[in-house]
Amino acid sequence: MEKKSFGYFNPPVAIMGVGCLEDIADYIKPMGFKKALIVSDKVLVEIKLIKKLTDILDKIGVGYSIFDGAQPNPTVGNVNSGLKILKDNGCDFVMSFGGGSPHDCAKGIALVASNGGKIEDYEGVNKSAKPQMPLIAVNTTSGTASQMTRFCIITDETRHVKMAIVDWHTTPIIAVDDADLMLAMPPSLTAATGMDALTHAVEAYVSIIATPVTDCAAIKAIELVSGFLRRAVKDGKDVEAREMMTYAEYLAGIAFNNASLGYVHAMAHQLGGFYDLPHGVCNAILLPAVSDFNAKVVPERFADIAKAMGVDTAGLSAADAAAKGIAAIRQLSADINIPAGLKDLRGFKESDIPTLTANALKDACGLTNPKQATPEEITGIYKAAI
Repeated sequence: MEKKSFGYFNPPVAIMGVGCLEDIADYIKPMGFKKALIVSDKVLVEIKLIKKLTDILDKIGVGYSIFDGAQPNPTVGNVNSGLKILKDNGCDFVMSFGGGSPHDCAKGIALVASNGGKIEDYEGVNKSAKPQMPLIAVNTTSGTASQMTRFCIITDETRHVKMAIVDWHTTPIIAVDDADLMLAMPPSLTAATGMDALTHAVEAYVSIIATPVTDCAAIKAIELVSGFLRRAVKDGKDVEAREMMTYAEYLAGIAFNNASLGYVHAMAHQLGGFYDLPHGVCNAILLPAVSDFNAKVVPERFADIAKAMGVDTAGLSAADAAAKGIAAIRQLSADINIPAGLKDLRGFKESDIPTLTANALKDACGLTNPKQATPEEITGIYKAAI
C-alpha cells in the first residue's frame, strides 16, 4: 500500500458553550502575560461588545491596547498599523475579538512580530521559521473559523489580490466560541458567515486529501448548517440556533484546516480582493457553480452532501442525488437572501473575469480541488455564477 501521511492541525485549547467567555481568565492568568494587543474592528468597539473582554482583563490585572482598524477584508496596511501599536505599547501577546477579519489581521500581526520582515513574505504554505506571538482568538461570528485555523487571508492593496497564508504557526493557542457574543449579529452577516461555514465543509469533503477524520467533521457541519442557519437568520436571539452554528463553524474549521479548500475559495478570494466584497457572500454565490463542476468528478461525494442537507436520495443515482444536493444549497442561499449571482455584487464587471481567472489559478486553495481546472474552465465557472 502506498505510504501516505497527514497532519492534523487544531488549537491546543478551544473553549465552547453559551457564556464561556468568562472562563478565559482561568487560561490567561497562569500564562503570566502582562499586556495584550486586542485586534478588533470599529463596530465592535462602538457597540461596546468588546467591553465583555476588557472587563475580564481588568479583573485579572492584564493590560491591553486596542487596535480597532481591522477592515472587513484586512489589508497589508492594517497589519502594519497594528504591528506598530503592538511594538509601541510593549504588548507580549495578541488577542483577536471579532470575526474572520480581526482574526486574520491579528494572525498577520503576530506572525510578523515574531518572525520579522513583512506579511507579504509569508504568502504561500509554511513560509515562517517560528510560531507567531501567542494569539488568543475570541470569536463573535459563526462562519470563517479563523479563530482555530492555520489560514490567514490578507489583502495586498497594491496588487488588489488576497494573499493566502497557510501556515501552522498561525494557529491560535486558544479559540473561544461563545454564542452569547453572536446574538447581535444582523441577519445579513449571519447569512454570509453561515454560508462560509457551509462552503468550508463542502470543499473539505470533496478535497483530494480528505480523511475519515475530516469527513466526519464536514458532514456533521453540513447537517447543522442545513438545520439551523435559517433559524439563526430569522431570529438572531435564537440561542439554540446560534450555539449550533458555532459548532457547525468549528467542525467545518476542523475539516478544512486539515483537508484544505478548493476553487470556491480560490475564486472568491479574487472577488474580495478586487472589489472589497464580503467573503461569505462571494463563497455562497460561487459554491453551486463550482459544485456543478466538481460533481462531474466525484458525484458520490455530493450524494453524501445531499443527504446531509436533508435531501431524500433513496433510489437515485449518485449523479441525480448530487444534482438535488446542489439544488438544496441554492435553495438555502435563496431562503436567507444571499444575492442570486455575481451580477448583483457591487462593482463586478464581466470584463474583469480574465484577471480574476489568472489570479484564482495562482491561489493555493485550488491545489486540493478534486479536478484541476484549465483557465477556460475557471472562466466558465465565473460566467455560470453571473
